[in-house]
Amino acid sequence: MSLITVNERCIKCGLCIEECPVYVLKMGEKGPEEVASTNCNACGHCVAICPNSAIDNEKAPLALQVDANDFPKLNPHQAEYFLRSRRSIRNYHDKSVPREILAELVNIARLAPTASNSQGISYVIIENKQLLEKAAEITIQMIENSPVRHLLEAAIIGYREKGLDPVFRGAPNLIIAVADKNFPFAKNNAVSCLTYLELFAPSLGLGTCWAGIFEHFASIENSPLTNLFNISEEKTVVGAVMVGYPKYKYMRLVDRNSLDATYII
Repeated sequence: MSLITVNERCIKCGLCIEECPVYVLKMGEKGPEEVASTNCNACGHCVAICPNSAIDNEKAPLALQVDANDFPKLNPHQAEYFLRSRRSIRNYHDKSVPREILAELVNIARLAPTASNSQGISYVIIENKQLLEKAAEITIQMIENSPVRHLLEAAIIGYREKGLDPVFRGAPNLIIAVADKNFPFAKNNAVSCLTYLELFAPSLGLGTCWAGIFEHFASIENSPLTNLFNISEEKTVVGAVMVGYPKYKYMRLVDRNSLDATYII
């Protein structure tokens, strides 16, 4: 069965062939033809770039693509403001995010670019605040018995003596990214997906922050944290982001270190 179909609107411009990253297509008498369909990684470039909607791909159907011309583009100033306005949120209202909004948030993550369109990331969404409190306790216990305890002594003191939560910062929800243990692109793909999620979150009125301490100890082989969240033994934790409604509003955009770049000609 043919993976690629072409209709009468094809003008043989060759854009689909030129843009295919895995060289699946060649130009035939009636338009683009498959060379090696098994190489197709379902990126959808061929369908997305066609100016006449003349090509369809079974792995990236035209019917599921959205016309990019229907949406306004951000100008450079708007794009900069959008990116810089994202903050790591560490104070949250004691209010869980509704499931339908969490689903909308995580759905954006799956649309992020990944290595060779390999994707391969799935998500565990925690809605139970008591379960997060138990996970925080387990994480602190693991810190106390780990070789890196000296690096996280402040977290232990804050938790044990002051009743603070250095693991999840009181967030009502947690999104964990998991992947097969033998998946070579897992970590990089998870970073890409969760970055999309974080950038989208403010549009839903949400704040986020990477749960790095939790992620480290949850990714350890046979971690009790994976058992707590019923994560399969075949999977590994490759990212985690806390989610909730921000308690405070940031009034300014913060600067960073000066640009350090080298141009080679």
